Amino acid sequence: MKSIYDIQQFLKGFGTIIYIGDRVATLELMEEELKDLYKAQLIETKDFQTAILILRHEIQMLKDKKES
Repeated sequence: MKSIYDIQQFLKGFGTIIYIGDRVATLELMEEELKDLYKAQLIETKDFQTAILILRHEIQMLKDKKES
């Protein structure tokens, strides 16, 4: 996984499509879904860590952009 799109496709494989309209809220909900999948031991640790890192980076960039 290298992008938000990759994470969306990954989640789609589990039947999960997330879109709220608010980009930050969508990304945060994707993070929660990944946590649930990880807790249920449905995804590998490496996939979980990579996806969370990408999502948190994107969320931070959007929040910083909003503050400017």
